[in-house]
Amino acid sequence: MKTQYYAASSLDGFIATEDDSLDWLFMLGNVDESSYPAFIAEVGALAMGSATYEWMLRHADEVARETGSAWPYIQPVWIFSTRELQAIAGAESHFVRGDVRPVHAEMSKAAGPKNIWIVGGGDLAGQFYDAGLLDEIIVQVGSVTLGKGKPLFPRRLVAPPLTLVSVQQFGSGFAELRYQVPKSAP
Repeated sequence: MKTQYYAASSLDGFIATEDDSLDWLFMLGNVDESSYPAFIAEVGALAMGSATYEWMLRHADEVARETGSAWPYIQPVWIFSTRELQAIAGAESHFVRGDVRPVHAEMSKAAGPKNIWIVGGGDLAGQFYDAGLLDEIIVQVGSVTLGKGKPLFPRRLVAPPLTLVSVQQFGSGFAELRYQVPKSAP
């Protein structure tokens, strides 16, 4: 079982524009022609920040067109938020706040032998990193630049550096970079 941050990023390191738009992402390719289908098959639980969750709520029709369902996950999801948020009917969702460590323990039990996916955003993935719980970062780097927006991973991570495990091209729009997080991280 691994805890993985799997995300798409612009070439200049942003996962969304300042106003949380992902329009740039959807024009670059079909999710079914990426590593996503194999990746999600190995996921047993998800962690999601409130901005990502609210994006899912606001774009339910778009998500349904892309994935076939307004809520495309069958796995339980833990949504980190300090605000009260609306639950999605049929989703096994847990609204949590605070330290990621006790939530990670719950997620690990729910995931069993499968992986935990830190869906977004970058700061939430950083909190798992800070707690020493992040094992892998998988980034689909898109062939666009945004200039500014929501950063992929708002942490200084230099010593020890990540270990590049693999690089793979998907179509003409994405390069997937897979990094192992060293265990001597915080």
